[in-house]
Amino acid sequence: MATDYPVRPGRHCTFLLHAHLVFVTKYRARVFTDEHLRYLEQVMREVCEQFECELVEFNGADNHVHLLVNFPPKVALSKLVNSLKGVSSRYLRRDFPEIRRYYWRDARLWAGSYFAGSVAGAPLTVLRHYIEQQNRPA
Repeated sequence: MATDYPVRPGRHCTFLLHAHLVFVTKYRARVFTDEHLRYLEQVMREVCEQFECELVEFNGADNHVHLLVNFPPKVALSKLVNSLKGVSSRYLRRDFPEIRRYYWRDARLWAGSYFAGSVAGAPLTVLRHYIEQQNRPA
């Protein structure tokens, strides 16, 4: 990953942080069409820019989306996720009112939970071996 993506400089650190995020629709409703996914990508890209993050990759199916996000260490991932889900839900329901028929009880597009996984340049086994092999002072 480090060769694919440049290390970003900050004021007091350099970093290369990526997260794989997955959001699922409430009740696993099959809501999205290709048009909805294209719209969601645009909205989520704008939210990421507001957080000084970069949406590296986006894709989805009819009931969930996957995001690969490059983010600085000052961003709390939970706050980014909260904004991504909240803004995208509001905008999508506003601009595509037909989606409201999937939600008879409340006006929520996304399920309350989400998946967040860290993405590193090297596999964990390689990194673990590297750390184990460090010369520890006597």
